[in-house]
Amino acid sequence: MRYYKLQPLVLQAQNVYNNRVDRTILHCDLNNFYASVEQKLHPEYDGLPLAVCGDPKKRHGIVLAKNQLAKKAGVQTGEAIWISKQKCPDIVFVPPHYDEYVRYSKQVFALYTQYTDRVESFGIDECWLDVTGSKALFGDGKTIADELRERVKKETGLTISVGVSFTKTLAKLGSDLKKPDATTVLDRQHYMDIVGDLSPGELIMIGGRTSKKLETLNIHTIRQLASADRELLRYHFGVIADNMIDAAAGLETDEVKLATDRRMPKSVSNGTTTPRNIQNADEAKAVIYSLAELVAMRLRQYGLVAQGVSLAIKDPELNWMSKQSPLPMASSNSCDIAEGSIRLLEKIHKFPQPLRAITVGAIRLIPQSDIQIGLFDDPDDKEGKLERSIDAIRGKYGYHSVQRGIVLDTDLTGNLHEDDDFRPFHQSKST
Repeated sequence: MRYYKLQPLVLQAQNVYNNRVDRTILHCDLNNFYASVEQKLHPEYDGLPLAVCGDPKKRHGIVLAKNQLAKKAGVQTGEAIWISKQKCPDIVFVPPHYDEYVRYSKQVFALYTQYTDRVESFGIDECWLDVTGSKALFGDGKTIADELRERVKKETGLTISVGVSFTKTLAKLGSDLKKPDATTVLDRQHYMDIVGDLSPGELIMIGGRTSKKLETLNIHTIRQLASADRELLRYHFGVIADNMIDAAAGLETDEVKLATDRRMPKSVSNGTTTPRNIQNADEAKAVIYSLAELVAMRLRQYGLVAQGVSLAIKDPELNWMSKQSPLPMASSNSCDIAEGSIRLLEKIHKFPQPLRAITVGAIRLIPQSDIQIGLFDDPDDKEGKLERSIDAIRGKYGYHSVQRGIVLDTDLTGNLHEDDDFRPFHQSKST
């Protein structure tokens, strides 16, 4: 097996980007990631259909991921556990172990960086790699993809599907075409022969509603989208029209980010489905304050402040309603975020009508360093120092080591933190 230091690749890849030559991009997707990790943790379930599920006692009883056998039986991500059981009576349900998913994800990411410095995560189980500057060392894109598949399998026991193409969108499409454990090449000369008749909805940027709207314009395939009238699509879709056409026509120029780049979020939110319905304003405030603390902590980790807040609520009939508003002053303080969210709740919901779920969000984010201290502001930032101290205590001893009085007497917030099923994984300060 070949191993190389990364530094020569960095300089070579940078020269390629400066010269703007045709690129070779891989999209690597870990197959059935959560379920595959669980099968490694539970070898006794080998050969059985398996699904990773939330906790029904917390009203999180849906399928989060499934293995290939469960998929063949018709089990779908997002459906209720009892529906999956009807489809596949011998299915095994296991709870998620996010720490293990993060550990495997980091191991695979580190393997990718042995081939190029341009590795961009797209969620915990997918990455783009630009290997344009690495081909002189490792071979062409397909050779690198096949070697990566073998190394991931040998070193982690997991499998990946890899798309090889000349744009990020087409590389992603390639990895989706053949699973599991496969390499699909979509080169500039022949890609349209392979994907031209597929629906535009197969492209990563085009959702179901946009795809249906394209159909009303008689655009049913990627080939038709690639040759569509730009002015017509700009009229119907605005600024995203050119992005859609460029993606279909192979004209996209988005670069794969450096592995060392830290992507700043455009918004930060946390939500929960509570163990029972929220019956009154006091219970709702307790939930909102708990969620606001999570949101504020993540803002401080990123070094960001929010200029606005958003609130989304869901009733027992699963009807959603949301609203957002600016904050009087940009902040990463949990009280500011909570109070802004409570004001929104008062505008969009009236008790005693119950609620099933609440999501609190911070929007219009800017770096903390962009904020100037006002004449009457506290120059010592006592509240900020207090919250950062609480962050440190909770980081060492857990969330429940320090709690607000408002949440002590409620049973609605006990599962919002370390053990919440719907947190995709715990954010590490090193990531």
